[in-house]
Amino acid sequence: MRLLITDPGAVVADYDDVVSLRAEDESGGFGIWPGHADFLTALTVSVVGWRHADGRQANCAVRRGVLSVQGGQRIAIATREAERGDDLDALEASVLVRFKADAESERTGRVAATRLHAETVRRIIDALRPDRQTGLGA
Repeated sequence: MRLLITDPGAVVADYDDVVSLRAEDESGGFGIWPGHADFLTALTVSVVGWRHADGRQANCAVRRGVLSVQGGQRIAIATREAERGDDLDALEASVLVRFKADAESERTGRVAATRLHAETVRRIIDALRPDRQTGLGA
């Protein structure tokens, strides 16, 4: 099978000798083998692992992303950030920790922005109420 992993800045992996792949989405881990049905899923922050035809194992940490399988022979992963590594333990220990911390930081920022937006809308609605004294001689 052909495997292509990209992030916004680079082609992280491009191989045409992949015989199996393991990845994770919100429902858990899953495997892809030659002849797999067409498939599309959103990946979690996780490590994608695959095996080459000569038996070599390879891994890539992904910061979420979209995985697609086409024609049972083409696997494509588009992710916000990816880092290849041969040592699975090192990827899980350092890269995944950083990716998860970054994702949590982004989530916290989105929550704060949503709260600020909601408070702004409440104040605008309050200021536009017809029964509100505006201080303009009303």
